[in-house]
Amino acid sequence: MQKKAINFAVIGGGHGGQALAAYLAYLGHNVNLYNRTFERIKKISEQGYIDMEGIISGRGYINLATDDMEEAIRETHIIMVAVPANAHRHIATLMAPYISDEQYIVLNPGRTGGALEFYNIIKNINPEKNPCIVEAQTLLFACRIVEEGKVAVLGKKNNVKVAALPAVRTREFIEKIHRIIPEFVQTHSVLDTSFNNIGAILHPIPTILNCGRIESTNGNFLHYIEGITPSVAKIMLKADYERMKVAEALGAKPISLMEWLGYTYNAYGKTVCEALQKVQGYMGIKAPSTLDTRYIFEDVPHSLVPIADMGRHLGIETPTINSIIHMASIIHDKDYYKTGRRVEDMGIDGLDADEIMNYVINGETTSSKEVVA
Repeated sequence: MQKKAINFAVIGGGHGGQALAAYLAYLGHNVNLYNRTFERIKKISEQGYIDMEGIISGRGYINLATDDMEEAIRETHIIMVAVPANAHRHIATLMAPYISDEQYIVLNPGRTGGALEFYNIIKNINPEKNPCIVEAQTLLFACRIVEEGKVAVLGKKNNVKVAALPAVRTREFIEKIHRIIPEFVQTHSVLDTSFNNIGAILHPIPTILNCGRIESTNGNFLHYIEGITPSVAKIMLKADYERMKVAEALGAKPISLMEWLGYTYNAYGKTVCEALQKVQGYMGIKAPSTLDTRYIFEDVPHSLVPIADMGRHLGIETPTINSIIHMASIIHDKDYYKTGRRVEDMGIDGLDADEIMNYVINGETTSSKEVVA
């Protein structure tokens, strides 16, 4: 018996959004694709499909390509948000008036604190609605757009940890999505997906430490393979240690960068550099061509800042992460600590570690103040 198709909305027409939309449609599901600017997805709208090449080869026929959020998510079951984290606030604000209690909203990924901030915005705008917000630790694919309507899928994770907010709803989401994306595996809470955000380590730190090389070569080197040398790796591991200390203080279950590479890609080695050499999906990925890159303007304010601010909130020092935030702020002439995702944006300021854990698991604080229905 053929399984019933699910109605998906994919929010974002970039690399990840086009890959997800193509893949889900290729599997036989109904897919609406939304992008803020229609011009970016005009060709997809006209031809009606997205082609995939690489480790997955095929064509996904798109039901609708639109820049109208209400139209994009109407009568959909699962909304896959695949936009840079610095767009989460805008997307949550646009989506809030139109969502329903029956929908699952999946952040691919949430970076750090994404689900918490997304939910906080929706409840502030539309307090009567209670959709299930799900956070993925990372994007399912390593992918790049070849041309509009054609995406290269360079790699696919073996496992992507996901959690719902509140976590008591994670199992129902897994049961809904498992036959479609079996790589999604349940983890304890959004604290695990957020504070095991390995992109916070892999993206901004090598970019900033290779800033001269990027400017002199226009990024003509392999980001993960050539940009992460033993000395760069030392700094990454120190920042990774600070990230794990914050996660531990929250009661989350931290996984190290080295453990993540093995778990996600079966890439093992005695050193970070050795393990990275074994990730096939990283082989073709060059460094950013300029320092005006999401590896800084997304990952610093929405990955590193919330880790550092949560550390401040809990009394955990993060000097290495703070130094990376400081250097990024100098490079871009912006105060990323001021503009980034803070504890108050996540709606959990004033809560201690135990109350935060109760919030993300059960939807309420220990003081019996209900936060999530």
